[in-house]
Amino acid sequence: MSKYQHKRGEIKDNALEALLHDPLFRQRIEKNKKGKGSYIRKGKNCKTSNWEASGNGLINVLPLVF
Repeated sequence: MSKYQHKRGEIKDNALEALLHDPLFRQRIEKNKKGKGSYIRKGKNCKTSNWEASGNGLINVLPLVF
């Protein structure tokens, strides 16, 4: 088992209480996967930008004939 490097300096009196106030046991806000408050503005893979217009390259190449 690995030893946890706490960020409390030297613990003198109460080791359990010192670890409870360590960042390891801080409160974290869980994001909902579904339902209220689950909307994520950025997609899972933000690398692909403007995906709706990606198939319109053929339209820009063809000249308009009127």
